[in-house]
Amino acid sequence: MIAPNQWFEDFQKNMSDLLAKTPAADIERNMKALMTQTFARMDLITREEFDVQADLLARALERVDSLETRVHALEQQFDKTE
Repeated sequence: MIAPNQWFEDFQKNMSDLLAKTPAADIERNMKALMTQTFARMDLITREEFDVQADLLARALERVDSLETRVHALEQQFDKTE
């Protein structure tokens, strides 16, 4: 008797082979190609690219805050010398 796991694996393989020979496989390939083209036209970015840009923005904002503090301190020193 065939083990249940082996039977399921054989069944899955047979179904995959059957589906590969039907129009369903062509439809799937065409849909993937259509979706790829659509996403390419949308100019999307990956999550990794987004995270990198968010990190760069956070560091830039910290730098701006630091520079604003320094400018404010220099303005106060300048006002005292006048």
